[in-house]
Amino acid sequence: MKILASGDIHGDTSLAEKLAERAEKENVDMVVLCGDLTMSEMSTEGIIGPFVKRKQKVIIIPGNHESNATVDFLAELYGATNLHGYSIKAEGVGLFGAGGANIGMHQISEDEFYDLLKKGHEYIKDLKKKIMVTHVHPTGTKMEKFTSFFKGSSGIRKAIETFKPDIMLCSHVHEAEGIEEMIGNTKVINVGKEGKIIEL
Repeated sequence: MKILASGDIHGDTSLAEKLAERAEKENVDMVVLCGDLTMSEMSTEGIIGPFVKRKQKVIIIPGNHESNATVDFLAELYGATNLHGYSIKAEGVGLFGAGGANIGMHQISEDEFYDLLKKGHEYIKDLKKKIMVTHVHPTGTKMEKFTSFFKGSSGIRKAIETFKPDIMLCSHVHEAEGIEEMIGNTKVINVGKEGKIIEL
């Protein structure tokens, strides 16, 4: 399975178009957008459409710039899947996720992060390959060193250590784009706005 994962698009329609073109060219099975699709709830148009137009399967979660209600609206409008507190199975791979952030207007608690991820994981726990999708990075990672403003999430860290996904995708810290590191056997990737191709 081949995935194009990106985050922090912040309403940039030309970037969305560029990513959709790349997804088509690379012939990916799925596009995963790790939150901050908008800029403070504005500019929702032209972000999911370029992918849908090319008949790509789109998975989204909220970041700290939009509410879960906005992401639900976009998911319904475009036939995408909101992975917030939810999971899906595709070609023997289970994806589960929790959007939102521990900062900003749509702040959620560390316990809530963990509980949402636990809820999603429950339905895919027996699958051999698992991918966890969040907006925020876990605590105790290199990503934290790139910012004094955005702290990592202890709830997400606990979920990684408990559920042991093969891969964890996040964005949030723009300066840490492209960084990959390991927590146990989990590869943690900050996919950034330019996006990353993940093959399983």
